[in-house]
Amino acid sequence: MIPEYLIRALLASVMVSVLLGMLSPLINTKGLAFLTHAIFHALLLGAVLGMIFGLLLDNLSLVMLVALVVTVAVVLIIAHLEKLGFSSDSAVGIVASFVAGLTVLGFGVLYKVMAGKPYFPLSQSIVSYLTGEIFLITLNDLTVLVFGGALLFFVMLFLYRDFLYLSFDPDGLESYGGNTRAYLMILYVLVGAIGALIVQTVGLITLQVVAVLPGAIALMVRSDLRKVIGVSLFLTLGIQLSSVILAYFTDIPPSGLATIMLGVIYGVLLFRR
Repeated sequence: MIPEYLIRALLASVMVSVLLGMLSPLINTKGLAFLTHAIFHALLLGAVLGMIFGLLLDNLSLVMLVALVVTVAVVLIIAHLEKLGFSSDSAVGIVASFVAGLTVLGFGVLYKVMAGKPYFPLSQSIVSYLTGEIFLITLNDLTVLVFGGALLFFVMLFLYRDFLYLSFDPDGLESYGGNTRAYLMILYVLVGAIGALIVQTVGLITLQVVAVLPGAIALMVRSDLRKVIGVSLFLTLGIQLSSVILAYFTDIPPSGLATIMLGVIYGVLLFRR
């Protein structure tokens, strides 16, 4: 009989695969790989702040909500800086440096809050947030992931063609009445929201890899955009499900297995060129 926690992990993997499989080609075609680096810092800051508020209010379910709010706020600031004329790399670098500093300060506050509380295994929660805790996902977590993921998926699907035009022909999009800045801001928010939604299942350390490599691999083997999306979806689904199954038998974190498999595939394709 299949354990219930394994079924929840597999269902979560399917939702994560759909979101990342669709998002990864956009990240690569628009050149947003560096943005995911800023999202890494924002999610960590959001998690630290969420743990502080969670301990003070005795409600650790606030971690995901605070991480989502902080991440969306960070990507909106980056988009606003680009609107003011900063390059994408400069905007991300400026914001990421401030966020990194705030994260260090946040850890200092977190340790002081923890010191004033009775023994609480929060260190395990921090490690799980960094490495992923897909086997510990609860039914409530899965419900939030499915419904939140479905909402983000349909928004992304509805605007997907516009996002592609934004990547390849922003001037053409403007000529047809499209607002490139608005689309760019929506895309940034989607990247941040999806990252905040799935980070507890894939792990903060490996999030950037699993968000970037599937699309990069798909672009290496296919040129037609529909096939690129198909390869990205199929690859992400296969990697996520196989990593969960292997982790079940080996007790190795599935996020680490997924990252290694993606890295091997990417490396093999590079050497074959």
